[in-house]
Amino acid sequence: MSNDTAHPLPPTPAIFGELEKNWGWLLLFGLVSIVLGTLGLGMTFLLTEVSVVFFGVLLVAGGVFQLLDAIKCRGWKSIAWHVLIALLYVGAGLLMVLHTELAALSLTLVIAYALIAVGVLRAIMAFQVRPAKGWWWPLLSGLVSLVLGTLILLEWPQSGLFIIGLFIAIELIFNGWAYLFIALAARSAAKARKAQGSVSA
Repeated sequence: MSNDTAHPLPPTPAIFGELEKNWGWLLLFGLVSIVLGTLGLGMTFLLTEVSVVFFGVLLVAGGVFQLLDAIKCRGWKSIAWHVLIALLYVGAGLLMVLHTELAALSLTLVIAYALIAVGVLRAIMAFQVRPAKGWWWPLLSGLVSLVLGTLILLEWPQSGLFIIGLFIAIELIFNGWAYLFIALAARSAAKARKAQGSVSA
């Protein structure tokens, strides 16, 4: 006796959860991020200044909040250090807001040396795992970081006027594409689940 009853397909795991219904919002966010990043590529100097001022304002706000908090910390043995840190926050923040170009130049130097250090460390890590498959990926990534850091230093101080803005613009673009593909994957998962439901019914 043959059994022609179709076996229902196993349910697809809900990886995206509610995102399967609301993927459109994430898609929109991704597109907006790409557009903003692309616009930012054309005004990296302005984006650098805005980002420096933004971080400066955050430091000032954090320092002021910490000073207000110090009022409630009487009797604490480390209160003097607490206040000193708060004053350093406020001072550094005001310096960034009032002297954006100087702050941008300093931050660019930090970024350049950090990239060079990261590049060297990644190269060392790559050679340590060299027998493993794909060991050259961290080496390639390290070389890219090393080259970027070196180029920034070679072009400094001119690079300090646009590098931060350029990095932010590139980050916005990559962030947008990442979320765009996640949104499309969630839409595909929703369609697959809907089709699976109609087949099992």
